Amino acid sequence: MNASDISAARTAAVAATIERIRAIERAQGITRAALDAIKAEMLALAAQEQLFPSTEFPPPPNGDKGARRYLLQEDADNRFALYMNALNPGNETKPHDHTTWAVVVAVDGQELNKVYRPEPGRLEIDHEVMVEPGRGIALMPEDIHSIHTTGTVPTRHLHMYGLALEKLDNRMAYDMATGAAIPYNVNFMQPSATPRT
Repeated sequence: MNASDISAARTAAVAATIERIRAIERAQGITRAALDAIKAEMLALAAQEQLFPSTEFPPPPNGDKGARRYLLQEDADNRFALYMNALNPGNETKPHDHTTWAVVVAVDGQELNKVYRPEPGRLEIDHEVMVEPGRGIALMPEDIHSIHTTGTVPTRHLHMYGLALEKLDNRMAYDMATGAAIPYNVNFMQPSATPRT
């Protein structure tokens, strides 16, 4: 398949997947069960790795930290926004919320997600999920998580949001030790405190 064939096939697959996701939300609302169904749709899309070549979705150059985010589709009202997020190993974020539902699945690479529960005066890790090919994570609007890119290869992960990231203006980041919340910069990505090898 040449590049234009791949692009056309990707556009069609993304549009069909998002139409099924819209139908899930219409029928069920946003519940944990609905997000599991959305995650299943996203895993099926991510399994079509040939539609998302690294040549079209490269991470930052030369192993640089930070992310490259590629918008694949977004509704006119900024709902149902799908991105490809490409990261190099050794990045992490502060614990943060989204204020909308989110599903993240992997085309390539590993991303450790730590999911937290608020306790008086602090955050505690509730559980961890390794997002990698065949495994994803679904988050309710109020869920708090952090990401940590592990392994030795860049990640290419599909991020599906109920509302476009650029429209999420009330997101918060959290201090682990105190539980204190501060406004979250959507572009914030920091090098991991312990380099990955």
